[in-house]
Amino acid sequence: MTAVTAVLDRAGKLPGWARSALIAAGLVLVLSITVTLTGQLQLTSSGTSEAAVRLGLPILFAALGGLWSERAGIINIGLEGMMVLGTWGAAWAGYLGGPWAAVLGGLAFGALGGLLHAIATVTFNVNHIVSGVAITLLGTGLTKYLASLVFTPVSQNPRQSPRIDGFTEFSVPGVSQGLAALEAQQRVFVSDLAGLLSGLVTGLTPIVVLGLALVPVSYWILWRTPFGLRLRSAGEAPVAAESLGVNVVLHKYTAVIISGGLAGIGGAALVLNPGQLGYLENQVGGRGYIGLAAMIFGNWRPAGLLVGSALFGYVDGLQLRAGGEAVHALLYGATLVAVAVAVLWAIRRMWTAAAVALGSGAVVYALYWTFDTVPSEFASYAPQLVTLIVLAAASQRLRPPARLGEPYRRGEGR
Repeated sequence: MTAVTAVLDRAGKLPGWARSALIAAGLVLVLSITVTLTGQLQLTSSGTSEAAVRLGLPILFAALGGLWSERAGIINIGLEGMMVLGTWGAAWAGYLGGPWAAVLGGLAFGALGGLLHAIATVTFNVNHIVSGVAITLLGTGLTKYLASLVFTPVSQNPRQSPRIDGFTEFSVPGVSQGLAALEAQQRVFVSDLAGLLSGLVTGLTPIVVLGLALVPVSYWILWRTPFGLRLRSAGEAPVAAESLGVNVVLHKYTAVIISGGLAGIGGAALVLNPGQLGYLENQVGGRGYIGLAAMIFGNWRPAGLLVGSALFGYVDGLQLRAGGEAVHALLYGATLVAVAVAVLWAIRRMWTAAAVALGSGAVVYALYWTFDTVPSEFASYAPQLVTLIVLAAASQRLRPPARLGEPYRRGEGR
């Protein structure tokens, strides 16, 4: 027991990327065991992985937007509305100028929503939640009006835009074929890992590459540059930052506008999805809120929100491709994860946490044993249910910025 505890303590001292890699390998192992015991091959198929990337991409952009805003101390529950604005802006600009114009249009309209949120919260000290809800309502109403005004004469439908041109898809040569060959061999763990990795190198578009690249870029800017230090100080100790000469108001404005722009690109990612290629009313479908949840799950860190976005995108892609039976099999995998977590807590002699984890696993397994499938009505809401469960499980280890959501007035540090 002592030796195992020592190993776990050493693992806890590993760099963040190494711990994330270990957790990812453990989850792949759980999925592999679940596939072997349930026969649900879609759990680790390349098709599910590719769908997860496309569906998780808008959530990733929204989560990155939340990261920038909340690290500066501004709660941005208006990410949903900024994404909605981004969908219309992307469809309009994409119809006029192609896919790159769609990205820029989404960014511009999302940034406009971010600017409104910054004016309300930073300049006028409006409650951040109230302002965010207002931005979402405004974005929803404004895009409906603009769609009926601009798209109706072209598409003959006020609820959708005409089809726009998308990016040309590409795959990483050699790698995608090799992974496909490994997946076809149906080897335990190896083929499962190959299927999951295949989605990262197959059917890619420039906006997917942009989203993945922005994760390390955001980390480098926020944690490795003087600008990032000043921006984070605006969310941790704005009075102390101002006393040292930091323009706190300017950094808050910059962060929230960047946040809106990133959420707007998330809306553009929805519009440029190869299966959509256009604006459709209500197509955001709560992904802004899920992006905010992914950011919170990731503890306001880029690597963590990437994992959260991948998780939600995976569940969404799985239920779309395989329906209730695959989600039902996922309950078995959740049971294995709960048991593993219970064992880890028991090794650390945290008996209450271990008992809660074991009890949760028992409940999930009872659901798996009782039902043969998950009804389609519930399966379609699987991403939202996962959001609630993950946030509840992660709530004990969260460490938000110290002054998040608190009002600030220029001159407090003088």
